[in-house]
Amino acid sequence: MIDKLEMFMVLAREQHFGHAAEECGVTQPTLSSALRQLEDHLGVVLVKRGSRYQGLTPEGERVLEWARHIVGSTRSMRDEMRAMRFGLTGQVQIAVVPTALSMIHELTTPFREKHPDVTFAILSRTSTEIQALLDDLQIDVGITYLDNEPLGRVTSIPLYYERYHLVTSNFDDIGDRESITWREAAEFPLCLLTPDMQNRRIINQHLNEAGARVAPTLESDSMIALFTHVHTGNWASIMPVKMIQEFSLHDRVKSIPIIEPDASHLVGMIAAKREPATPVVSALLKEAKLLSEL
Repeated sequence: MIDKLEMFMVLAREQHFGHAAEECGVTQPTLSSALRQLEDHLGVVLVKRGSRYQGLTPEGERVLEWARHIVGSTRSMRDEMRAMRFGLTGQVQIAVVPTALSMIHELTTPFREKHPDVTFAILSRTSTEIQALLDDLQIDVGITYLDNEPLGRVTSIPLYYERYHLVTSNFDDIGDRESITWREAAEFPLCLLTPDMQNRRIINQHLNEAGARVAPTLESDSMIALFTHVHTGNWASIMPVKMIQEFSLHDRVKSIPIIEPDASHLVGMIAAKREPATPVVSALLKEAKLLSEL
């Protein structure tokens, strides 16, 4: 039953029978057979069928919620039994919004000192993708915004407040100014994250509130790409203070606070709300509390 529920979850995620079968490491007929056996066992139709995948039935949507709960709990039980025998082992999956990638070492370094048999996979993802990965049991925890857009059913640990500076390597642009308004920041040739990133939506929100036109001359989903363009002297950007500090860029770029308003947004760790949590997730949440600036 657990294997069939896991296949069903993969199909719901991939929305394609062939891709789901490949992801599960089985043939497409094997996947279809497992799905029909699950439907027969539950007495309902889970998937709208045609020449291709057409979505889940209302019963399928409800079973998907149960599948996530059952499979998640089963994995938690297995992980706890393994941890009781061997301690924490295996790979920890953490998805992080791009603006928080520069601080993730503050979490992983002390964590691995305590649990040396653990390895890490750090994924750069949008806040929406992080929520979906948590729902589908594909990551252990996420680092994302906590207060700007609705979160799903999660456990959260606040880590720090993200504040914003205008960043430029052309020092003549801003001289000796100690601050700049959001409206004034919009007048620079800005390079910003792409609109699917929550950081970009936050910046758009504050620029719009200031009555400024949002018209970046370059967009990227990579903070590294933004930094390299700022270094040319031909672009400026709006970036989180913490990221500027972590990269020690004060000798190469000038950054000044953006005011009116002096905006801040809460960043933290989220995990699927499940009791009991896996040993790895429990340990990560504990480490996040130690790391929290709040």
